[in-house]
Amino acid sequence: MHVCTGVDPATLRPRVARGIIAIGNIAMGGLAIGGVAFGLVTIGGASIGLLMAVGGLAAGLGFSLGGLAIGSFAIGGAAIGFFYAVGGAAFAPASIDGRHCDQAVIDFARRWVQTSLPGCR
Repeated sequence: MHVCTGVDPATLRPRVARGIIAIGNIAMGGLAIGGVAFGLVTIGGASIGLLMAVGGLAAGLGFSLGGLAIGSFAIGGAAIGFFYAVGGAAFAPASIDGRHCDQAVIDFARRWVQTSLPGCR
């Protein structure tokens, strides 16, 4: 676990937290939490995660959740999904937004969530 914030006084550059669990203004690691986060699972203002990204800007190859979400399965105000997207403005092969509802997204979500979800109308 590595936690650090602030600026390095010698180089005047921001300090970067690096570790399996990294927490800081800039964080890189397996679980990265910070203003800018990079890693496998990330949470941050700008979040780039391989498996999961959560944040204002969330981008990754797996699940992304954020104001602007980009990923295989994206949920957000603006969601861009490689396969599925849910959001105010959603762009993907199968999506749910204010304009339309694809049953494929509901079927995918039912496999992961063990509760009954309403279908598309």
